[in-house]
Amino acid sequence: MKEKEVLLERAKEILQIEKLGLEEVSKNLNDSFVQALELILNIKGRVVVTGVGKSGIIGRKISATLSSTGTPSFFLHPVEALHGDLGMVTSEDILLAISYSGNTLEVCELASILKKRNIKIISLTGNPESRLAKLSDIIINTKIPKEACPFNLAPTTSTTATLALGDALAICLFELKGLGSEDFRKNHPGGSLGERLKVKVKEIMLTDEKIPVVSEGTLLEDAIVEIDKKRLGCVLITNSLGILTGIITDGDLRRIFLKYKTYSNLKVEEVMTRNPKVIEENRLASEALEMMEKYLITVLPVINYDQKLVGILHLHDILGKGTFKFTI
Repeated sequence: MKEKEVLLERAKEILQIEKLGLEEVSKNLNDSFVQALELILNIKGRVVVTGVGKSGIIGRKISATLSSTGTPSFFLHPVEALHGDLGMVTSEDILLAISYSGNTLEVCELASILKKRNIKIISLTGNPESRLAKLSDIIINTKIPKEACPFNLAPTTSTTATLALGDALAICLFELKGLGSEDFRKNHPGGSLGERLKVKVKEIMLTDEKIPVVSEGTLLEDAIVEIDKKRLGCVLITNSLGILTGIITDGDLRRIFLKYKTYSNLKVEEVMTRNPKVIEENRLASEALEMMEKYLITVLPVINYDQKLVGILHLHDILGKGTFKFTI
């Protein structure tokens, strides 16, 4: 076996070759990249990514990255497409075809068929004069000086460059759509509970019409209707400024029914629990869970910096049934 210094030096050489490939692709980037972004932004359908061999593997990754960053996409194997899966493609979709040579038979056949259906085609290819390029509406040049393979055969630098371009497309689209970390997390609800508890309360709280809320002066019997309608086991009470002043829970109702012979004329402020436990919307979900455990409660009103009611958090919204329920 070669000395470790020799092996490390060779690895550095390979990384340098790939680095130079990325620099070449970056240098050749032109308006076609912007045109591809504009085309994708304006479609109503999905980005259908295709490729075979190593390009297919890279295509699957690009499709997954697009989807997870807010651009609907799926990978379509060109061979499977030619044997029935073409039905997955609609007139509102576009094709993102990957072939470094630009002459991969199956990819070109698929592109040719979809072009006849007036499907727009974007190609990632290192050969702007290829058959695929001629079938494409937009060509993004992925040409690199050489592969890292000593025989310049195995797809190495070219696949790295294609993958990086796919990342560039996905992230530029993500930013153009004005999306943020909350949107990314909505597409990544899985993972350990520890990771899920790192999100902010405002990302998972129930808002607007989902909040069980009535104003001061409301009759208790109307508040009961709200409790039953929203099914969170409570109703929140606010004043004329939208500031939370109290809460009535299912448990409170039982005590009220035992204390009063009739409640038809009772108003919520007469029987509500004042100064309920609350959490600010920018606090972490982990802090909300800690409060719920400490005070043995299952619901937690959420307020903003002005102390106004903006949401409500239920224990199930944090723990769920194996999933994390983000507000959409």
